[in-house]
Amino acid sequence: MTKTDLLDAEKLKVNTKRVGRKILVYNSTSSTNDIAAEYVNNKKNDGLAIFAEEQTAGRGRTGNKWLTGYADSILCSILLTKKTPKSELLSLTVAVAVAGTIGKIVHTEAKIKWPNDIILNNKKVAGIILESKKINGHFAYIIGIGINCHQKKDTLPTELKKIATSLDIESKTTSDRISIAKRLLTSLDHWLKVAEKNSDKVIKQWKKLSILMGHRTTLIFDGKKFTGNCIGIDPENGLILQLERGGVRMFDAAHTTIAK
Repeated sequence: MTKTDLLDAEKLKVNTKRVGRKILVYNSTSSTNDIAAEYVNNKKNDGLAIFAEEQTAGRGRTGNKWLTGYADSILCSILLTKKTPKSELLSLTVAVAVAGTIGKIVHTEAKIKWPNDIILNNKKVAGIILESKKINGHFAYIIGIGINCHQKKDTLPTELKKIATSLDIESKTTSDRISIAKRLLTSLDHWLKVAEKNSDKVIKQWKKLSILMGHRTTLIFDGKKFTGNCIGIDPENGLILQLERGGVRMFDAAHTTIAK
């Protein structure tokens, strides 16, 4: 890693219609999602992208912590204050955009583990957290994204070595975080436009990249376990399982996790 790899708002500028029109970069912050929440009341902040070299209280879904060293990852949040797909479709859209970005970097198809993990060679390389805020009768969304970049096998915590990876590990090169961040903003901007015009295209791509489609899966929904074959995804209601005990049921991302 060199100084040119340090994130800079000027270097991150992209030619997009929505995502990344305004960019803020922090050296260190508790959480980029917390910063984004400070801008949520003004619709003019739609598409604001916030990056940080370090988070002291980064978080994932269900209260999990997101741990990373200084300038080792892409840590960012995107604020959407205007017309946006509903949360389930938005979650699928972001996953497709992030997976597509990573796949182009490592020249290997990145996979999606519903609802919020991006997988390379059966290990987690990125995570997504989606938070919503109700403002004057409408919902604004904050998309938190973390992508492992410069972590090495010998620097990963022992408990993560078997389940986590990074772009550097998988590509066997030193990744360019500035280039990746710009590609991420462009991909998010593109797929959000696709979702607004034709959500079926998002669903088709999600199914193509999903590691759950057609496989036996056990979910935990509101504290109860459900096992069945994943047969699809609904853009409003979530993952669709053909349950082993009979019947078909849908599970929304907000209340569901994949059993370990």
